[in-house]
Amino acid sequence: MSIRGLKKKQPKTFKVKVITMDAEMEFSCEMKWKGKDLFDLVCRALGLRETWFFGLQYTIKGMHTWLKMDKKVLDQEIPKEDPVSFRFLAKFYPEKVEEELLQEITQHLFFLQVKKQILDEEIYCSPEATVLLASYAVQAKYGDYDPNFHEPGFLAQEELLPKRVLRQYQLTADMWEEKISAWYAEHRGIARYLWLYMPPEMVLIIIYCIPLQQNKSDTDLLLGVDAKGIHVYSINNRFSPNKSFEWSGIRNISYSEKELTIKPLDKKAEVFKFFSSQLKVNKLILQLCIGNHDLFMRRRKVDSIEIQQMKAQAREEKARKKMETQRLAREKQLREEAERAKEELERRLFQMEDEARQANEALLRSQETAELLAEKAQIAEEEAKLLAQNAAEAEQQRQRLEITALKTKEEKRLMEQKMRETELIAVKLVKESDRRAKEAEHLKQDLHEAREAERKAKQKLLDVTKLNYLVNVCNLRIPGCRIDRNEIWKLSDIERTLGRAQKRSFADENLSAASNFFCMLQITKEGI
Repeated sequence: MSIRGLKKKQPKTFKVKVITMDAEMEFSCEMKWKGKDLFDLVCRALGLRETWFFGLQYTIKGMHTWLKMDKKVLDQEIPKEDPVSFRFLAKFYPEKVEEELLQEITQHLFFLQVKKQILDEEIYCSPEATVLLASYAVQAKYGDYDPNFHEPGFLAQEELLPKRVLRQYQLTADMWEEKISAWYAEHRGIARYLWLYMPPEMVLIIIYCIPLQQNKSDTDLLLGVDAKGIHVYSINNRFSPNKSFEWSGIRNISYSEKELTIKPLDKKAEVFKFFSSQLKVNKLILQLCIGNHDLFMRRRKVDSIEIQQMKAQAREEKARKKMETQRLAREKQLREEAERAKEELERRLFQMEDEARQANEALLRSQETAELLAEKAQIAEEEAKLLAQNAAEAEQQRQRLEITALKTKEEKRLMEQKMRETELIAVKLVKESDRRAKEAEHLKQDLHEAREAERKAKQKLLDVTKLNYLVNVCNLRIPGCRIDRNEIWKLSDIERTLGRAQKRSFADENLSAASNFFCMLQITKEGI
């Protein structure tokens, strides 16, 4: 066979991109492949054996649709794109999680999907369950709580709670982290996917909610399909169903165009009809109901050989993990005890080193103290000798002082006598000083009076001298003028004399001299 012939026989393929919750994969699919062929390829790539819970989902015209396993991939209404995108998701949910999800990869994919659906508010649960699930998510990511490593703020970048819960309670990010960390600290040593072992009262409701109407004129309702049956919810309450139909109580489910009919097993019971907006919605509901009902019936039958093997492997794996966990716990305990013993030994060693250091320092101090005491003893001995010498000298000095004291008493008596005499003399001198001071004061007063009298006498002598001079001058310069000294004190006589001198028509020179004389005489009189 030639190479050319081999090339002709190679099947035509198209590219497919499959997106899981934590990865993306690309495959080349043959044109004739059915949905199951592609699905099995993806499961083999993931190492997934519990395939009945999952499916391949795609979006067409804004509606999520599941790839049919029994039809060719290209014959279905898939997006016309290259590569064709599918999402590998859990299509059906288990009734008892801890008994049905056996593989770790299955648990991991369920965990990631449920976490995303809670954050996107596609799955509703109570705020308490939300906080608990958030602590489980932290345990799955970080392992056991360690206060030294998981310090405040380590969840700052994590998205753990839906916005609905955050808006409802108006708590700060630090307060939410404190609540989640309080739960997280209690999960030490427990399995990674704790949400598989939640108590029944805390289990969240995992359902598909599809909007419907019971009658064309009624308000919208939500039809939920889960592992136990079908539930009808109101728009405002997704926690408590208004009506529930268990799979064991349903006889038939069918649809006609936009009408969905649920017939109870009891033929006398009322038949429930719901109306959807599209025919595709009823097809989707019927697919989900058939798949969940098949799983419901499968759980109540004897497990197949494959499932029994898987359960046995799961039990062995669980026992191995339990033993491994116990071994790790023992090793951890022994390590912690060894670390505590090491810390205790280090503490004791440090304490002994500290005590040895203190003892060494005390020994050095004792040696220094001994040397110092020896020096002090030598100094004390020398001081004792010096003190003895000083004591002998002091004794001699005391004797001299006693002799001197006897002499001093006589001298003191004589001194006291002299002091009394001196005090008497001092008193006399004080009295004499007072008397002399009074005499000096009288003498000062007499001296002042004498000087004043002398000054007045000198002034009178000067005045007389000036008067005689003026008279002589006047008699010499004014012809015919004779001034009597007895009349000089009378101003009217002088004026008349001047008048007579003017009438006699003396020369201007004589008249001027007379006027000057008159002024001087007036000034002299005022001075006298």
